[in-house]
Amino acid sequence: MEKHKDEACDYYEIHEDSMEIINKTMPEETELEDLADLFKIFGDSTRIRILFVLFETEVCVCDLAKALNMTQSAISHQLRILKQNKLVKNRREGKSIFYSLADDHVRTIINQGREHIEEN
Repeated sequence: MEKHKDEACDYYEIHEDSMEIINKTMPEETELEDLADLFKIFGDSTRIRILFVLFETEVCVCDLAKALNMTQSAISHQLRILKQNKLVKNRREGKSIFYSLADDHVRTIINQGREHIEEN
């Protein structure tokens, strides 16, 4: 255990056993950046509202725009971001494109976030 002088504290100790665990388990910087980017996508209430609609059913842009009282253009923009980040997927049926959640991970992330905010 090393002792160091610091501006905030008179002395602090480096706990080598803790540092070893941290160094072994800390993901690579690129993975941390990717994770931070993913969570930024959830930082927009419109995208969260879209995901909540998609929890219940597969829908087209027209239905989403009506349900959320927004323009189709605004919905399309947000869907493009969600799709680029692999949070939603789509399928074509004739001239219509239907959107749904990409997988159950999306639902899990949102549900765990809700549980967390409801605890406080």
